[in-house]
Amino acid sequence: MSQSQLIIGLHAVRTALKHGDAVTGVRVEARRRDGRIKEILGLARQGGVDVIQVERAELDALSRGENHQGVVAFTQAPAVRDEGYLKRLLEGLDSAPFLLVLDGVQDPHNLGACLRTADAAGIHAVITPRDRSVGLTPVACKVASGAAETVPFVQVTNLVRTLKWLQEQGIWLIGTVGEAEAGLYQADLKGPLAIIMGGEGKGMRRLTREQCDALVHMPMLGAVESLNVSVATGVCLFEALRQRISD
Repeated sequence: MSQSQLIIGLHAVRTALKHGDAVTGVRVEARRRDGRIKEILGLARQGGVDVIQVERAELDALSRGENHQGVVAFTQAPAVRDEGYLKRLLEGLDSAPFLLVLDGVQDPHNLGACLRTADAAGIHAVITPRDRSVGLTPVACKVASGAAETVPFVQVTNLVRTLKWLQEQGIWLIGTVGEAEAGLYQADLKGPLAIIMGGEGKGMRRLTREQCDALVHMPMLGAVESLNVSVATGVCLFEALRQRISD
């Protein structure tokens, strides 16, 4: 059975009600009557979701110090998909696959930010290894602001084996490493594509790197040597999106 999770704040609750199908209940501050709360009440009513008005102190206790903005929601944890789902997903696409692979991201804040960016860029699925990677924790889901419900999250047992299978399906694997000779902006990112980002600290593992069809780097003109993985993911995905919509 799926575990229940708490969604906190106006934007996160609104997104869950609009795009998720697992919201089981909403709690709103009894004294709130503004337009944003009314919108959430309307969305809940449309979805048949129970709404209970409570005092602010109850919301404070539920959110444990986070800024709830007068509303929280209870929801079933987003689904974690497997290799079988990924195969069915690719078979059903009517456009070139556009995937994000996260090799060993362990910080839930980074995962949540990557999911949010993946949703904005039109990624078909986010793929991670089952081991040594963070999953869809409550923190990751909160940071994702609803993207954990809209972007399929696939955990695989053997990442290298999955990458080999993706190549067999005609998907080009682009890895990102600082020492690569080719630059991100010179790479062709228009066709069937999986962009692979390494985890915090060590980056991509050796076997993952060796499986890539090409490696690219992002230009860095300042003193720092690398970007946070979620920031780097945003740069890469939106360069790919720019190329993919420019035709």
